[in-house]
Amino acid sequence: MTSLFSYLLTFFAIIFWIFRVIVAILFQLDIEFFATPLNITTEIIILFATLPCLILVIKRNIVGAAAYLGIYGSYFGTALYNAFIESQGNGFDIASSVNMICILIGVIIPLLTFLDILFNKNRSIGKGNHKGDWFYKNENFDREFDERADRNQYKL
Repeated sequence: MTSLFSYLLTFFAIIFWIFRVIVAILFQLDIEFFATPLNITTEIIILFATLPCLILVIKRNIVGAAAYLGIYGSYFGTALYNAFIESQGNGFDIASSVNMICILIGVIIPLLTFLDILFNKNRSIGKGNHKGDWFYKNENFDREFDERADRNQYKL
């Protein structure tokens, strides 16, 4: 990860995953909470499938980001559409609006993560030999060093 935006996006993805774990646990324990899972069985499967995706996102792998977007997009995307259609007929109440905000966050975070990894120019810099990078990637330093060496010739 190279930018603050990437760090924060990954941090928010992990925090949202922890939030969804808490929502699932509280739903299983029959404790009332402001957010509820859409389908508890699918929610648990998605929570376990998200772990390898988040590890790949931390490693800046585009396949992990695409899988993360696919999983959350299919789960929360259809729920967002259904919640929007339902709110058109019934209107907004507190419970449905909180669930819609949670669902919207569940769609936005994976989409931004995927776009961040897709358009990040430093994503593929990790390949190759790191031991020789200081030597082969410092042409400007070599030119400056050569110019200094030419000026510092002492005559005896």
